[in-house]
Amino acid sequence: MDRLSMASLIVGWFILIIFPFTIVYADYQGDALYALRQALDDPNDYLITWDNTLVDPSTWFHVTWNDTSKGVERIDLGDSMLSGPLVPELGNLDKLKYLELHDNKINGPIPKELGNLANLVSLDLNNNNLTGPIPEELGKLTNLRFLHLNDNNLSGRIPVHELAKISASNPDVIMGRFFLKLVIVASNFEEILVFFDQKQHSEFKSMLRHVM
Repeated sequence: MDRLSMASLIVGWFILIIFPFTIVYADYQGDALYALRQALDDPNDYLITWDNTLVDPSTWFHVTWNDTSKGVERIDLGDSMLSGPLVPELGNLDKLKYLELHDNKINGPIPKELGNLANLVSLDLNNNNLTGPIPEELGKLTNLRFLHLNDNNLSGRIPVHELAKISASNPDVIMGRFFLKLVIVASNFEEILVFFDQKQHSEFKSMLRHVM
């Protein structure tokens, strides 16, 4: 092996040793977003910059990348004329705080894997063509404050007990600012608008029970 080849090999190993986690983060998050792009029909090319050959999604349009956490923090694709299903790979975006996909033509079920998004604060899927039940797994989202599922074609039971766990599972969350504030599921089962604060939380189950 000549000196140039040896030097290139050493540099390559050095990069892998110093930046292994950054590379892994970029790979799995980029792969998750690219899977969504592949599943959706995008007539206006909102997703044209979602190129999985890039190192990370930090330069992709409609995506907010956090350099500190090395993660995708926001997806903002509301009112983008997108159609097609959501993909389970979205559940791999463990740094995600805001998933804004309202006012599109997205169809199919809500993936249960969204329950893996432990940092999610806002889930806005309103005014799409989503079908099937609300996944019980959403009850694991203890940081969720806003849940908008109105104006879809959802069916089945509202997972009352599971959604109640969003703010009931952690007293520190209830007393702090990271507790569920608003649930909207109108124009699915029956019109309902539920606001939350610390006192109203005890009424959550009884209020939802009226539309089961």
